[in-house]
Amino acid sequence: MLPQSMGSETNIKLPFSFIIFSTVALVASQILLLFKGVMIAEGIFRTPAVWSAAHLLILGWALMTAMGAMYQLVPVAFLTPIWSEKLGYFQFFISSVGISLFAACLYFYPQYALFPGLVTLGGIVLFLIQMFMTLKKQAKPNVLTLFVGTALFCLMFTIILGIMMAYFLSAGTSSVHYQAFFQSHLLLGIAGWFTLLIFGFSYKMIPMFSLSHGYSMAPAKYVFGIYTAGLALSLASFFTGNTLLLEIGFFLLFAGFLLFAVHTRSILKKRIKKKLDKPFTFTIIAIGFGTLIHLAAFLAMVLHSTRLGGSLIYAYLLLWVALSIFGYLYKIVPFLWWTHKYSKEIGKKSVPSLKEMMNERVVIPIFSIFIISTLMVFSSTVFNLSLLFTIGQCLLSLAMIWFSISLLSVIKK
Repeated sequence: MLPQSMGSETNIKLPFSFIIFSTVALVASQILLLFKGVMIAEGIFRTPAVWSAAHLLILGWALMTAMGAMYQLVPVAFLTPIWSEKLGYFQFFISSVGISLFAACLYFYPQYALFPGLVTLGGIVLFLIQMFMTLKKQAKPNVLTLFVGTALFCLMFTIILGIMMAYFLSAGTSSVHYQAFFQSHLLLGIAGWFTLLIFGFSYKMIPMFSLSHGYSMAPAKYVFGIYTAGLALSLASFFTGNTLLLEIGFFLLFAGFLLFAVHTRSILKKRIKKKLDKPFTFTIIAIGFGTLIHLAAFLAMVLHSTRLGGSLIYAYLLLWVALSIFGYLYKIVPFLWWTHKYSKEIGKKSVPSLKEMMNERVVIPIFSIFIISTLMVFSSTVFNLSLLFTIGQCLLSLAMIWFSISLLSVIKK
């Protein structure tokens, strides 16, 4: 359970602004893929519609959700208030406008994507300033600081590389390092920013939601060292063309992720809560998917099966990143709203329990449809089956809409 009052919480309107925008972007990305993404089944990922949908999913949903969650979790995890809430609201406005225009330009006018890209960059820079200034106030940095701080640096370089590519596109020029920029943009944005961030906050939330005690945090520093070494070697290989470096880098990424999974298992063995909540169970399942996808990426690299690259990135984004976020949101959002609306009413009148804030009966159907439909879309890209893609994407869109309605319904409680 998250602490009810640490004296450093953020006004709930700020994180909820990000979460509400992100759910709209999530649904929009899936509907766009449903009607315009059928070429994905043929292994064609570089089209305006896919670019737009991918950035709506990654920037509009995953990034904005992460930002909103960090505005609430950082004060709790680091015991220090957000540096400036006013800056947070301004940053939300800039980011939401920038991402919306950027996704629209990528779809309609890719050559003009630089300006909205710079607006998006401005919003992210404001967020980075906010977070770095907040972390700076932390009395005693810890391993969580290391994961979150490094994730923020990865985000910064991801956006810089993205803007450079948008410049090349708008200027009609190219660079001998364009492919390296593109590969680095993907790696830092997905494995660097999202994975390190999820690692860091998982070390706070997994013990919290499972009521684990007496576990060792010593493996966390090895998880960080091995995984970031994999990132560094992979980045170096993109610019040098050294395939051996890339294979070693991908192996270290797999090894670091596997160690994280093993460490998570050891933490859960120390839990008091024998039966885990359903949403949290799917977060743990996401760790299993993440481990398998890292292994598959390493094997594909060793076997020189680059054709699977786009398919594995898709699976990584949905079955690891998205599934993790879904599971945590189902735990965090009801708690935030319950605390905001009812914590001061306890003892004065009858209030709903935290369990009553969210209908857990829909968790297994929603998450199961999400996993099955994602595997269907993944399979369609591997075997080039357009019909399977359409069916899978239709089910996935329905699961996303159902999830969004279920998540936001907590506001009515």
